[in-house]
Amino acid sequence: AKVSLAGPGLGTDAKETQGMRRRAFDVLATTAGLILAIILLVAGGLLLWGHSFVDTQVHNQLAAQKIYFPANNSPAIKAPEFAAMHQYAGQLMTTGPQAEVWADHFIANHLKVIGGGLTYSQLSAKAIAQPKNVALANQVNLLFRGTTLRGLLLSSYAFWKMGEIALWGAIAAFIGAALLLILSILGFVHLRRVSPEAEVFPKVTTAALAKPA
Repeated sequence: AKVSLAGPGLGTDAKETQGMRRRAFDVLATTAGLILAIILLVAGGLLLWGHSFVDTQVHNQLAAQKIYFPANNSPAIKAPEFAAMHQYAGQLMTTGPQAEVWADHFIANHLKVIGGGLTYSQLSAKAIAQPKNVALANQVNLLFRGTTLRGLLLSSYAFWKMGEIALWGAIAAFIGAALLLILSILGFVHLRRVSPEAEVFPKVTTAALAKPA
């Protein structure tokens, strides 16, 4: 509505602005929350599937190798540098953490002894410079095999870790979806109690004073 009041040498224009209906705002907010909850549920389901797939693959691939940890009283892990191996003594390797321990606390220690502190690339360079050195060639071959196996086991550990991250992501997504669903339900309940005439903000009337020409 527009009201014009004219006075001597002065004009006044009053404008009334229409606010958003509270019910319309509640419908939009509640619907948006519901849509976000559905998206989080789908994302959580996909993350949970990803965790299950990675965990199963890591388990099956490692179990197929039939690698058993030495017993606690085994001379193979008697030295202090093999202390981490004792927590899995006698067990079949089937998990990422087991693969990480075997790679970093068993193979890595043996590789240091085999290579004399040198890496495969360093020892290989020496073997190339001494092509007739059979013992060095065998040493390089053994170091290559150990380094390759260590890399494969650490890859298994990395994939397992990704699966664990996916699991925690799924849990977070489901919790977020549950909260949004609760808020959406409360929003629909509140929607029934809101007056059709209620507005988010009250009507505002602005007055513009114009100077005479």
